[in-house]
Amino acid sequence: MKRLVFGCGYLGCRVARRWLAAGDEVVAVTRSVARYKDLHSEGFQVLVADVTAPMSLVDTLPCADTVLFAVGMDRSADHSILDLYAGGLRHVLDALPAQTGNVIYISSTGVYGQVQGEWVDESDVCEPLTEGGRACLHAEKTLWAHALGSRGIVLRLAGIYGPNRVPRQADLRDGKPIVADPTAWLNLIHVDDAAAVVAGIAANADQLAGMDRSASLGGYTWNVADGCPVRKGDFYAEFSRRTGCPLPSYQAVGDAEVAPRRGLGNKRISNRRLMHDWPVTFAYPTYREGLAAIVGPR
Repeated sequence: MKRLVFGCGYLGCRVARRWLAAGDEVVAVTRSVARYKDLHSEGFQVLVADVTAPMSLVDTLPCADTVLFAVGMDRSADHSILDLYAGGLRHVLDALPAQTGNVIYISSTGVYGQVQGEWVDESDVCEPLTEGGRACLHAEKTLWAHALGSRGIVLRLAGIYGPNRVPRQADLRDGKPIVADPTAWLNLIHVDDAAAVVAGIAANADQLAGMDRSASLGGYTWNVADGCPVRKGDFYAEFSRRTGCPLPSYQAVGDAEVAPRRGLGNKRISNRRLMHDWPVTFAYPTYREGLAAIVGPR
């Protein structure tokens, strides 16, 4: 199998390594010439191209059985998150050969805007509260509207955590107050479990034909979360207990400008559809196992 990966970052690289270990031919796309050497040394074929510069993609992209678009925001870049997520995906779709197989877009549960602590599944209304959530939803619609959209797969990931990436870790270690409601819900997925889900769906894409491509969703869409939401206060307390950091203090979410950036949403993400369609055994079924692996038992 040939796999084409856009976004060889925290998640994308882990998926690419799984494919490589399985014997697949993996082509990694990066806009960084400096990153080329690192990716090549891992055994990937590497293309230098920029999803925000469509001409860099023309007559460049190979035909692949799976395309993974897992591009993350570079805050130092001079383009908007909408340009990167939706515009970048559109540029890639337009440049891909017509014979391309499945296109997997890594979206976010930030597309949901519920704030009452309710359970949310893929059929619920999407009214994003943040710029990032709106960009993800726009990108989803871009995929469904494209000619390749019939082979599209959208994975709405909860908050990714794992080695060197724990929510508010720096603030917790520095004793800074957390700008959040400690009673609000936090939805998570360990990066290794997320990578396993992506690779597993790609490996069994032939099963899609027998699944519901719901018109209300636009196409094949799954929430990817561990299904065990945790109160933010409980999560930060567990991190503090395991690391010996002092218990955090909390600062009320402030004005409307700050709130969306600081996690105004309050919902519980259901993964029932994922578990029904793609029976998954998570290595880190809750935050407790995840934190134990990251910071060690205590």
